[in-house]
Amino acid sequence: MTVLKSIVLFALAALAEIGGAWLVWQGVREHRGLLWMGAGVIALGVYGFVATLQPDANFGRVLAAYGGVFVAGSLLWAMLMDGFRPDRYDVTGALICLVGVAVIMYGPRGG
Repeated sequence: MTVLKSIVLFALAALAEIGGAWLVWQGVREHRGLLWMGAGVIALGVYGFVATLQPDANFGRVLAAYGGVFVAGSLLWAMLMDGFRPDRYDVTGALICLVGVAVIMYGPRGG
């Protein structure tokens, strides 16, 4: 159950951070205005809070592993929201990152 909780929290964190960054991008780069930027800043704050809910108490481990989730999640977000089509190198790189997440977060730890 702890691994499932961790995976759900990583997904929620990715949604908040990537979504927040995308909203700020839209507000600034696409000239959508302050409401978009403000919503993005709030979402980025939510990301910071969600990350603290991870069962593992080691900040460095959680943040390092989240980096891999961010890579894969960013490509997925771009596909869904911007019509981006990843090539085989994008997909391969994202899969490598997710394997890294699994090793960092869920690998057996010796005493």
